[in-house]
Amino acid sequence: MKALLIGGTGTISTEISKRCVALGWDLTLLNRGNSTEFVPEGARVLQVDVNDEAAVNQLLGDEQFDVVADFIVFTPEQAQRDIRLFKGRTAQYIFISSASAYQKPLSSPVITESTPLYNPYWGYSRNKIAIEDLLMDAYRKDGFPVTIVRPSHTYCERSMPVGLHGNKGSFAVMERIRTGKKIIVPGDGLTLWTVTHSSDFAVGFCGLMGNIHAIGEAVHITSDERLTWNQIHECIGRAVGRAPQMVHIASDVLAKLGPDWEGALIGDKSNSVQFDNTKIKRLVPEFCATVRFDQGAYDVAEYVYTHAECQVPDPEFDAWCDEVIERYEKMISELPKLS
Repeated sequence: MKALLIGGTGTISTEISKRCVALGWDLTLLNRGNSTEFVPEGARVLQVDVNDEAAVNQLLGDEQFDVVADFIVFTPEQAQRDIRLFKGRTAQYIFISSASAYQKPLSSPVITESTPLYNPYWGYSRNKIAIEDLLMDAYRKDGFPVTIVRPSHTYCERSMPVGLHGNKGSFAVMERIRTGKKIIVPGDGLTLWTVTHSSDFAVGFCGLMGNIHAIGEAVHITSDERLTWNQIHECIGRAVGRAPQMVHIASDVLAKLGPDWEGALIGDKSNSVQFDNTKIKRLVPEFCATVRFDQGAYDVAEYVYTHAECQVPDPEFDAWCDEVIERYEKMISELPKLS
């Protein structure tokens, strides 16, 4: 198997790169070379900006691949570029979409691949939908060999999944829990959510690579474990050694206070999600997510607190949390009680 991954060192793709090498595949990573420490031994790296189409064409020359997977396509224009670059150069092209593209709010509690794609709250998701439409049109009209993969909330050891965080990531939330500060949990914390460890995701993804039955198909890859947001933060608390002090604030209120929280909350995290993984298990019989989140949270905490580069403080988010929690609790205490 000869594979080209565009990116290949991110939250989702690092484990995929490692698994490809472990399987003995001929792996090439095409990226800007910003995260070389996550490149697995045995992979070839082509250092180039994929947005420089002429440079990529020159670098690849007449090279052919069994599969190309692009992890950094976010606009229809980037997808059009990939069609030009890889039409006739690969037997399969995998686009990484997003489960956030599924209908919001849901008309049915269980999500399958046939659940409508509709998200009026998040431009990120609408772009993913537009890209899916474009690529499937290229498949139907010109035979462009696309496979669409829709991850949900996938995490690796470098970053903890949390309900709400600032612009600098989840470490600030971990620290608030560890040091006994209160954290904000959107809604009542009882909506169901699915988090998937990247090592589990890689098994499903690699099983789709070169899989003739996956051409022209869309498939999501998630764990079967369902947790409430309260349970997720409780698992994080156990991993960092202190029970979280959770302050629950309505998601629609929070959505008005942060720059991208309407999409991330109303268009994603505040909706209960339950995924039917029948399709990925049919296409990839060996796929079975085995990392429970209570185990994964310990792995993340151990890694983050032993790698200084992951410990990114967010004083602006911290100050915002403190002020919002103080004002919210004061407002609640002053509301009239019905006797």
